[in-house]
Amino acid sequence: MSDMKKAQELFDLTGKVALVTGASSGLGRRFGQVLAAHGAKVVLAARSVDKLEQLKGEIEAAGGEAIAVALDVADRSQIAGVFDAAEKAFGTVSVLINNAGVASQQPFLEISEEDWRGVHDVNYEGVRAMAQEGARRMADAGSGGSIVNVASILGLRVAKTLSSYAVTKAAVIQLTKAMAIELARYNIRVNAIAPGYVLTEMNREFFESDDAQPWINAIPQRRIAEPEELDGLILLLASDASSFMTGSVSVIDGGHSLGV
Repeated sequence: MSDMKKAQELFDLTGKVALVTGASSGLGRRFGQVLAAHGAKVVLAARSVDKLEQLKGEIEAAGGEAIAVALDVADRSQIAGVFDAAEKAFGTVSVLINNAGVASQQPFLEISEEDWRGVHDVNYEGVRAMAQEGARRMADAGSGGSIVNVASILGLRVAKTLSSYAVTKAAVIQLTKAMAIELARYNIRVNAIAPGYVLTEMNREFFESDDAQPWINAIPQRRIAEPEELDGLILLLASDASSFMTGSVSVIDGGHSLGV
């Protein structure tokens, strides 16, 4: 039994450098906190630098290490600089969480070219560019690593007025699988998570209103997830506990995608 690791050891991220996009709010904020709490040195990236600095302060107050870096993933010229900042502060990024995303809720016949491209540039091209830059640096360093792409259950199914979002999340899932095949030789694992509805500061008012009840009733568990309910999954995929997992898509949605 001497080789039996306890959960604390399995999910230990000590020595790892984690970069989280979209870290200023929602799931990205939670991911940054959780990774830091389990030993990773965390690079917090997003457009809202003031919010990142606040989160950085909270992580440091709890005994963790973090830096805040401005990043708009739709601006490809900023991406290399974020990895440069990470390497200067902590070393090669070994865990990349591609979390930044946007949505445009419009009927397919009405969505403009500009809005369609805007969603595509962040949700797909932003993920692709971040993953490519991160994987190149992991491969060059010979360090291996883990890339986690945040997709959605709408990458596996569809919903009215969210065609642009669903298409990009489906693309992220296929990108994850394609990357996994090619990057395995470099000891780089690539996995995706597909969350359902998760309660955040942006949607709390709606999901706590009567208008949200039909949406909640469509979920077998009859409730919305709390952000901390994704802690175990993000730790699994970021840590060596998932050393033989690559190309997987982990659905976490209370049974919503089952369509019952």
